[in-house]
Amino acid sequence: MKNSSKALRALLLLLIIAVIAVLALDSTGIIDIDSMMAMSSKKNYVPYTEFNAIVASGDVTKVTIESDRITFTTHGGTFITDNPEAPNLKAELLSQGIEVAKKEGASVTAILDVIFDVIFFGAVAFGVLKLIEYSRKTFKVVHNTGVHFSDIAGMDNVKSDMKYLTDILRNPKAYEGKGVRPVKGVILEGPPGNGKTLFAKALAQETNVNFIATKGADFQSAMMSMGARKIKMLFAKAARRKPCIIFIDEFDSIGERRNYAGTGIDKENNRIITTMLNEMDGFTANNGILVIAATNSYASLDPALVRPGRFDLKYTITNPDAPTRSKLVEIYTRDKILAPELTNEVLTVTFDGLSCSAIEAVLNQAQALCQMSGSKEITIAHIVAAAQKTGSKLNIRIKGK
Repeated sequence: MKNSSKALRALLLLLIIAVIAVLALDSTGIIDIDSMMAMSSKKNYVPYTEFNAIVASGDVTKVTIESDRITFTTHGGTFITDNPEAPNLKAELLSQGIEVAKKEGASVTAILDVIFDVIFFGAVAFGVLKLIEYSRKTFKVVHNTGVHFSDIAGMDNVKSDMKYLTDILRNPKAYEGKGVRPVKGVILEGPPGNGKTLFAKALAQETNVNFIATKGADFQSAMMSMGARKIKMLFAKAARRKPCIIFIDEFDSIGERRNYAGTGIDKENNRIITTMLNEMDGFTANNGILVIAATNSYASLDPALVRPGRFDLKYTITNPDAPTRSKLVEIYTRDKILAPELTNEVLTVTFDGLSCSAIEAVLNQAQALCQMSGSKEITIAHIVAAAQKTGSKLNIRIKGK
């Protein structure tokens, strides 16, 4: 389906370029559409003697004299004949009230002008198609994220807070009646790899609203002001699909405290933040748009951007606690055979201090090392080696064999 769509766009572009080329060539005299149509059929050719007879009858309305032929128009159509290169032909025709045009061979300059026109208008057509394609693909709107709070292991305290937010989003009018205004924005802070994106997706799923996932890198561009333009495009798209949750990962890469040093990068970052402020101030808290921003460095964010009234709530998602690690170990070892000493309790302690993604990576790498060594079960030696390969620091409380 995608290939056929690309082929259709390419064909459309070629047709546009071809039409432009023909029109440009005709306007410069390099080709004559009427002459081409006349020459397309042998029936449109008449001998020169017959041409003279038709001229004498007064039926000719227009004559175009070219180097190798004469094209003439009558009330019955357009025809061609030979050009005898008679020196007085034009004067004779004009004396009879016939419109006469003369076409010389196309100059090099005219040909170059046509080539430029074809390239220019072809590039414009291509740019328009790419812009349409970019607008369609950028900031994809998802209605069903497929993630529920029940799919997230542990983190019960964060889930409880988020479920309260879910209820506010589901019933904004009920809370307004109690004097509680809906929330504009939420900050999710904490070390990477602990499910900030999952929480945002789960919130969208539980509230049954549209979801747009972005990241800070999506707004960074070598072209000045492009980042600010993308911010406007994002909020405009969310407004068309509201109720909608906008999720911005790596928020610190665009929301970092403004710097007025005067460099191009600083100016672009300031434009992005200013546009973000304007967009968030431009909608009310109950208009159906909620912004969720995830960051690993809350302290670096611009104070004006994260103040209450823009981002009203802040949740800290830390590395998993013991109950969460226990559930993660249970989930990630369901399809693995562990040595007897690697109980759930032991691994829960061993993985203390690791993020959710780090725990999954260590267990996955341990399984790979187990298969490579020909062992039937994962041992503590596999766990230690896997931690070294993934750059994870273990809290070892048992002795390896």
